[in-house]
Amino acid sequence: MPIDQYFGLVLGHPQYGYYMSQQPFGLEGDFITAPEASQMFGELIGVWFASIYQAMGSPKAVNLVEVGPGQGVLMADMLRAAKVMPGFRDAVKVHFVETSRRLREIQKQAVAREGFNAQWHDNFSDVPEGAMLLAGNEFFDAIPIKQFEKRGDLWHERFVGVSGDDALGFVLSPDPTPAVLIPSWADGSDDESIAEVAPVRSAIAETMAERLAAAPGAAIFIDYGHAESGVVDTLQAMRVHKFADVFEDIGYCDLTSHVDFGELGKALGRGGAKVLPVMTQGDFLRAMGIEARAQQLLRKATDEQRDAISFNHARLVADEQMGTLFKVMAAISHGIAAPYPFGEM
Repeated sequence: MPIDQYFGLVLGHPQYGYYMSQQPFGLEGDFITAPEASQMFGELIGVWFASIYQAMGSPKAVNLVEVGPGQGVLMADMLRAAKVMPGFRDAVKVHFVETSRRLREIQKQAVAREGFNAQWHDNFSDVPEGAMLLAGNEFFDAIPIKQFEKRGDLWHERFVGVSGDDALGFVLSPDPTPAVLIPSWADGSDDESIAEVAPVRSAIAETMAERLAAAPGAAIFIDYGHAESGVVDTLQAMRVHKFADVFEDIGYCDLTSHVDFGELGKALGRGGAKVLPVMTQGDFLRAMGIEARAQQLLRKATDEQRDAISFNHARLVADEQMGTLFKVMAAISHGIAAPYPFGEM
């Protein structure tokens, strides 16, 4: 079985898939995302979208879309922060791209607390056309990947199969992969190097960019990954905030890979969007004013709250935590000026 097929089944099987049956998020789950760590994360993205809305000419209607919305915390925080821009909240129509019925109920409650209803879609292509502001936090890391391993001068696709001890493991296709399917950045790699490609991820990004080419808008994607393409093995599993074996406790562990932002940017460009230079999460949040927002929250906080605010502030921006590993990539419609803090490529 190809790795991408295995990846998709582990996460998305209708009955046994991880996102269909488990509670991934928060202290009681397997990982904590940036929106759950601190309200500051979503608030600053909401302010960024508000500035884009103004640059778009403040349209009377705009689709505010989130893909892979988790528990709806990011959307709720963005909507609350949108109060800073007159007319923005009145123009917004909230859309979630979410397949889990269990998570949809949680998301419904999250946006209801901000006075909003939402529409849900199984696929991004089902989102209505028109002006759009699109957010994806830790979305692309959950899209299946393929892996190829170099043996001698040839590349072979990695599969999931049964090893000699009757346990699941990686096996190589006996037939070499046509060279045209291996990206040029893998040329000259050492023997046993691993090249990861994500054709589904790229196809989704192209579709999103096509919307930005057809109507005014912007998209922002935040995920862990590398800014430039290169040979690396990043397939991993997480359970209870620790790394796990990708072949153990199938359906009970999150399965992810690091996002190749080099390839993601190319896909967005092919779709017709204007792609802005990738930034680290720490640099983006600092540029958007997280230090000032943290001080504002601290002034009104109890001693216990101050400790949590400071701890989670560091979690978001510190190099040794999420600040450097997580990257931020934005894409906008041509005709819209590159927004702060990004410059044009």
